[in-house]
Amino acid sequence: MGQTLSEPVVEKHSDEGQDDRAIYGVSSMQGWRISMEDAHATILDLKPEGVDTPTALEKRVSFFGVYDGHGGDKVAIYTGENLHRIIAKQEAFKQGNVEQALKDGFLATDRAILTDPKYEEEVSGCTASVGIITHDKIYVGNAGDSRSVLGIKGRAKPLSFDHKPQNEGEKARIQAAGGFVDFGRVNGNLALSRAIGDFEFKKSAELPPEQQIVTAFPDVTVHEVTDDDEFLVIACDGIWDCQSSQAVVEFVRRGIAAGQELHSICENMMDNCLASSSETGGVGCDNMTIIIIGLLKGKTKDEWYKEIADRVANGDGPCAPPEYAEFRGPGIHHRYDDSPEDYDMDMDQRTGRSGMGGRIILLGDGTELSSDSADSEMFDQDEEEKDLVSQVNKGGESGRDTENRSQREGTPGPDATPEGSSSKTVESPKSTATERSEDNSESKSATAMDEEKIKPGSDSRLPEKLTDAQKAK
Repeated sequence: MGQTLSEPVVEKHSDEGQDDRAIYGVSSMQGWRISMEDAHATILDLKPEGVDTPTALEKRVSFFGVYDGHGGDKVAIYTGENLHRIIAKQEAFKQGNVEQALKDGFLATDRAILTDPKYEEEVSGCTASVGIITHDKIYVGNAGDSRSVLGIKGRAKPLSFDHKPQNEGEKARIQAAGGFVDFGRVNGNLALSRAIGDFEFKKSAELPPEQQIVTAFPDVTVHEVTDDDEFLVIACDGIWDCQSSQAVVEFVRRGIAAGQELHSICENMMDNCLASSSETGGVGCDNMTIIIIGLLKGKTKDEWYKEIADRVANGDGPCAPPEYAEFRGPGIHHRYDDSPEDYDMDMDQRTGRSGMGGRIILLGDGTELSSDSADSEMFDQDEEEKDLVSQVNKGGESGRDTENRSQREGTPGPDATPEGSSSKTVESPKSTATERSEDNSESKSATAMDEEKIKPGSDSRLPEKLTDAQKAK
């Protein structure tokens, strides 16, 4: 977690655009951070180098990208201004091979920064999550932990996978290149395993760019567009740390059903994610950028809005409650309980941000640990009752609440139970094994949570068992 301001900067920078294939809205907000390090790009007609005339619709390529900077904004700004241009220069792009153009373009952008004398001492880096849309396909290139998610009749389908150092495939590459993973960070420092920039981790002269400790080489996912596909969301982790993929899709769908402009839905989403204070361990305190791209598929804007509104009215797919379309202002959060039918295809970890469940544990040394797990999952009830009887018999403290053991879960919004999905992932399939929040599991028992961070922004871990001395306190 970076440094924060005494008050958040809630001014938003928004834009919108459309052609006959797509409509988009984008917005960004600095939030609690002391500076804005995000960048983005929205190009409805990405042309090869040297081409100035508009491209025919059936051959048109649209480009959308989100770049989340860290350690400064210079690499993110450069990437936002140049990645799409560099991709369009690639020979593979001119030949219509978008997959290869994405791979070549990411590495070429990284190389361009490295060899530019202006960036000789540059230490910053950025994620890159990019969506390229053609008449029948969506190509997503991703390096880092920004994310691209497709809304399919209200269901979230991930088109990218977060690159975290503890992912099996990522960790293997890091170690093979001479690095290590400590506390979920590359060499104990960087919390993501792929990025543009971060040249401190790319110094192995004998290794190709794809095999460096940190690489800019993207995973590429290809999705064939169907009639059920409604919109694509690309956002930085300032959004995904606060809401699951399914929650975001349902939120966006509700805004569309209410007839709101896409950039306004982006603004409302950021307000809903913004922390009400900076004392949340980092959750809701990051820079935020989100792009929503509506897939018109031959429809007009009005027809596209009406189709989604009719689906929602007829119960065709999940959608957030109507009140989620209300603009309540920065830091005022919508919440409701998930329905059993909803599912979250990215299997986000629930982190107790809502205060609607879970438990806070005060250890003897004053350390606070928090968990969303129900008490019956976290503790052996028989052992806890025996310990309480022992305390009473000894004349010890007897005011501890022992009846609050019902199964509870707290969610920040329309989170849901996971279900798998299929998509064509071209690169590094092992790296897809672990997704958001460093773990793709549902709420676990205390022993299963040994590998998880319990309190956002803290390295505190939940012990397998509290000692008798700690319980007594």
